Amino acid sequence: MGDSGEGLVDAEARFQEKQAEREQERARRESKVPSPGDADRDRAFRSLTLAKVELERQAESTQHPVRLQQIREALKEIERRMAESDPGK
Repeated sequence: MGDSGEGLVDAEARFQEKQAEREQERARRESKVPSPGDADRDRAFRSLTLAKVELERQAESTQHPVRLQQIREALKEIERRMAESDPGK
């Protein structure tokens, strides 16, 4: 009967070790700090998104055809830059 008790203790110890390893791996994944390059790319993408929203707002309210063309060209450029700096890539 003593042997079966030792087996349970060993199994419990292995279980505890695996549990600790999983917990460490989860903590490592959650605490992953983005590199400075990632942070810069995210910031640039957010800035482009805000600029796009502002230009779309201006396009809705402008009446002058030349200004509307300028806004459309600027929007194309912003969309091109957003495609290049998309943080989801």
